[in-house]
Amino acid sequence: MSTSRAANPADVMKRTRVRYLILLLIFVITTFNYADRATLSVTGSAMRAEFGFDAIRMGYIFSAFSWAYVLSQIPAGWLLDRFGARRVYAASIFLWSLFTLLQSSIGLLGSAATAVTALFVLRFMMGAAEAPAFPANAKVVASWFPTQERGTASAIFNAAQYFAAVVFTPLMAWLTHAFGWHHVYIVMGVAGLLLALTWLSVMKNPVDHPRVNRQELDYIEAGGGIVRGHQRAGSAGAMSNAVGWPVVKQLLTNRMLLGVYLAQYCINVLTYFFLTWFPIYLVQARHMTILQAGFVASLPAICGFTGGVLGGVISDGLIRRGHSLTLARKAPIVGGMLLSSCIIGCNYVDTDWVVVALMSLAFFGKGIGALGWAVVADTSPKEAIGLSGSIFNMFGNVAGIVTPIVIGYLVAQSGSFNGALAFVGINALITVFSYLVIVKDIKRVELRA
Repeated sequence: MSTSRAANPADVMKRTRVRYLILLLIFVITTFNYADRATLSVTGSAMRAEFGFDAIRMGYIFSAFSWAYVLSQIPAGWLLDRFGARRVYAASIFLWSLFTLLQSSIGLLGSAATAVTALFVLRFMMGAAEAPAFPANAKVVASWFPTQERGTASAIFNAAQYFAAVVFTPLMAWLTHAFGWHHVYIVMGVAGLLLALTWLSVMKNPVDHPRVNRQELDYIEAGGGIVRGHQRAGSAGAMSNAVGWPVVKQLLTNRMLLGVYLAQYCINVLTYFFLTWFPIYLVQARHMTILQAGFVASLPAICGFTGGVLGGVISDGLIRRGHSLTLARKAPIVGGMLLSSCIIGCNYVDTDWVVVALMSLAFFGKGIGALGWAVVADTSPKEAIGLSGSIFNMFGNVAGIVTPIVIGYLVAQSGSFNGALAFVGINALITVFSYLVIVKDIKRVELRA
């Protein structure tokens, strides 16, 4: 099969576009993924009033999700490489939606201490259930998209985190205001259970999908897409090697990947500030109501979504213009994260609209720079994309443990969010350092025998 066949104008005219349907589906799933993570940040103020959480305890409850999420990454990657994205992702969506639904019932447990414990446990279980999601997204994109479209595809599913805030933060704030916090968990849990069934009915490997024609399949494969998925990606011996600890060791000792892992941790400090403390910052530090905070939080999210899509378009555009993969991925990341550091400026202004403008600019920059999953799809060994993505995601989501706890202590000790915003901005600058100094050429890692 040749590149010229994929590029033939007659073939292009006939080519199906099933890959865009798959991208839409993982975008919707990722939107729900992030919305379910953010339920506690929206309902947190109401739940604190009902159960008497202090800031430090709230920080630990926020972190429960990420403890399990981080610890489950390598097992999740092994499952993805062993059983494929279709089955593992379906089970993941079903379970995290079930645990979201169960959080609606913690008020029935009696004492506040029991409710706090149950909430921590359910958030922990939800984190374990969500662990395969982003590695599965990377695996699907690596299968369904050629290299020159992969940055945009990865940016689009990654930008779902902002779209979730745009759509679901106001919705969840309204549900909390109008009906009580319990209804947020009921609505989100039931919707997710239905989404698991949708994934099972639509998703297949490109080579097995009944709606994909030969022209689209050739186009994807000629551009580096792994169209046959995990079941046909190599010999049995290669598959056995791909899920073993020797491969983990190779990935963890690669300088390029270590730089990418550090950068993803720092980028996720911004993500988890937004998912956990940002609405509470608006309520406590800026004296907004829960309903106002829900709508105001959507403005930075819109900017983050716009920046996220734009970052992928810029990166793929640079590749099509003949620039190296290294430049095409690094330029948006470095520029975007420099812009994100402006979040520190919120400490020096008092006007609410200026604060929201700075937050919006920071998240626009973070969106542009959030190309880590495209880098994973570009660099992961073909035999172990699930495992490689899981290690990347594990490092990145250590920020989900550290960020809410550190901010909880900073707020409790100082009574303000000034230290918290400085902490977030400094991590944006560390991302820039990582990509400029630690990460050298961006290229696919070849596993050693």
